[in-house]
Amino acid sequence: MRRVDNPNIAAADPMSIIKRAIPSTLPLKITEVLPRLKEGGAFVKFTHEESVHPREIEALIRSFLKENPIKPWFNPFRSVQTRRVRGQPWVEDLYRFPSSRLKVEFVPTSPGGEAAELSQETLYLLFRKYGKLANIVSQPPDSKILPKFAYLDFVRDRYSIMAKNCMHGFRVAEADGGGKAGTELRLVYEQKVKAHWIRDWLLNHPRVVIPAVLALLASLTVAVFDPIRTFFVKAHVTHTFHLTDSKIWRWFKAQADDIMIFRRKKSDDAGLNAIWDDRKGSIEQIQTWLMETADTFIVVQGPRGSGKRELILDQALKDQKHKLVIDCKPIQEARGDSATIKAAALEVGYRPVFSWMNSFNSLIDLAAQGTIGTKTGFSETLDTQLQKIWQNTATALKQIALETRKKDDKDADLDDDSYLEAHPERRPVVVIDNFLHKSQENTLVYDKLSEWAAALTTANIAHVIFLTNDVSFSKSLSKALPDRVFRLISLGDCSPDVAKRFVTNHIDVDSEDKDGRLTPTQKRKDLVELDGCIDTLGGRLTDLEYLARRIKTGETPNKAVREIIEQSASEILKMYLLDFDKTQRKWTPEQAWLLIKELAQRETLRYNEILLSDTFKSGGESTLQALEQAEFISIVSSNGRPHSIKPGKPVYQAAFRLLTADHVLKSRLDLAILSDLVKVETASIEKYEAELHLLAKLPKQPNELSSRIQWLLNKLQASQGRIEEYERESGNLKKVLKAEY
Repeated sequence: MRRVDNPNIAAADPMSIIKRAIPSTLPLKITEVLPRLKEGGAFVKFTHEESVHPREIEALIRSFLKENPIKPWFNPFRSVQTRRVRGQPWVEDLYRFPSSRLKVEFVPTSPGGEAAELSQETLYLLFRKYGKLANIVSQPPDSKILPKFAYLDFVRDRYSIMAKNCMHGFRVAEADGGGKAGTELRLVYEQKVKAHWIRDWLLNHPRVVIPAVLALLASLTVAVFDPIRTFFVKAHVTHTFHLTDSKIWRWFKAQADDIMIFRRKKSDDAGLNAIWDDRKGSIEQIQTWLMETADTFIVVQGPRGSGKRELILDQALKDQKHKLVIDCKPIQEARGDSATIKAAALEVGYRPVFSWMNSFNSLIDLAAQGTIGTKTGFSETLDTQLQKIWQNTATALKQIALETRKKDDKDADLDDDSYLEAHPERRPVVVIDNFLHKSQENTLVYDKLSEWAAALTTANIAHVIFLTNDVSFSKSLSKALPDRVFRLISLGDCSPDVAKRFVTNHIDVDSEDKDGRLTPTQKRKDLVELDGCIDTLGGRLTDLEYLARRIKTGETPNKAVREIIEQSASEILKMYLLDFDKTQRKWTPEQAWLLIKELAQRETLRYNEILLSDTFKSGGESTLQALEQAEFISIVSSNGRPHSIKPGKPVYQAAFRLLTADHVLKSRLDLAILSDLVKVETASIEKYEAELHLLAKLPKQPNELSSRIQWLLNKLQASQGRIEEYERESGNLKKVLKAEY
């Protein structure tokens, strides 16, 4: 440090400068030099003849330096200056560093005396010669701090240094405004920058600091976390960290298969083979669409249990290397924004995700709003969070689609968008399962998902396949792609022949005959009942699989079907009739029971006939749509309009007959329907009576009103007749309820 803190290094040795600054012709003798390195100057003590005044020596030296300026090599714009010391300088080595502000304290010249507070005019006259003053701040008049003081703000530090060293200890005489006994000046550097000023400024300016901090955090998030999240999404799609997809795992598995014989459960695959043979045309159609360039969606619609997911993932996309499956069910069923964000991130492999920060940021935003009066925007809505997840996923999918591109390809001159448009086979496939699941509760997730899917298809980043049970999917998807025609695959129930093959394959696949001649289905004589059971059960895959499992356990087909029908009847009672929360449903038990009664008698109902019934008179179409959403019924359309109603599942037809065979249940629910009908007719009668009462108040009744009065009377009489009929039927139903359990 001594070597570094050496003026000789900078060619600014005080002695050499002093020799150059003081001409040898002056009548003075230098006796001592006191360097002040931290202030960049030096005190020079000298003696002179009595005939020469110190002011004359100061003037001669200043004029000499003006004619012969001394400038350091590192700063050619500043020259050496000199001033006469008028006070008694305090030479100290404290950690007090120069500043452009000086604090001038006014102290008495002797103990016990009084000091005068100099005015700003007096201070200006005393200190202006040392450099330009920016401001003079006097002590507030109500301040009780002693000694009295004032602040001098110089334009530059060198001016304050000169003033402090020349005027410290200077005594102001009475004639100059220093009071009777005079006033001594004590000068000290005053730092303009206060301690902790950065912290204080940050705390005192939240309107500036908080948005700046948010911008910084957002930049860090984008710069640091977004590439990490994109990497994990790519790993999720390409199965980078999946052990079962690695070459080492497959090699070990192949070696183990040679040593040990593993029995695998093949019942699912063997049973579904019959279904895939029947749906081979749909599978090939989807594979053809994936090889074409068309910026639209592929929609696979079918009732629950019709095998949509297996059709796409196990058959159509069996050889597709890069596919992303997003299940909307856990996302939609998540409770709260944090849980929804976490579920959405889990579906696409988006990590790290700080879902808990959403609630924490909301608290910070609320506190900031109470502090500065406005929201800071620190917390993000569910909409924004989901949009971030989908954007990162889109980036990852585009990188996956382009990762096989090489510089020596024949179409290497194409840009990325043109390349993806020319090579639809390179694009990954996004499968969105359970689309519109519980969409009546909240549509935000589905709106954002469909918008993101539309962006993927229009930008040629990926193919998008929607799997849905909802027949009204076009309303939601048309918002995202209003000018596109969707490619639709509709899955229904299996034909009886395919259903029978499905069941028999399930029964035979895991059973082995010792003689190798007869299969279990050939051994069992009770399987002759299978044709009638399938006619009753229908072709729904879940029901057929359940039937096959029960038969494998030893039950006869008739008993297994009977159990399935009874279980379905119990589900109908719980979900649509008895265990019922009217606040969460858009239908009443009476409306559901009316459909059960009619469908138990006929397999198909006229759509408009149901709407004309008194039970469905109010909001009938919305009620039927809600029941279709709940898979209680299915509405068949023709030429774009609904024309008939069928049970939601084929097995429901038999379940409806079983429910209507219960006299107590039938009487109870019929009684509820009759009560509603009585209310409807009573309301009609009140309306007719009110109009008749209004007409009776007329002073004269014109002949033109006679037809209207007669019509009202006929309507009133008809309604009254229906009420009497309903009451008679109600009386009979009450007798049944009183007599039977």
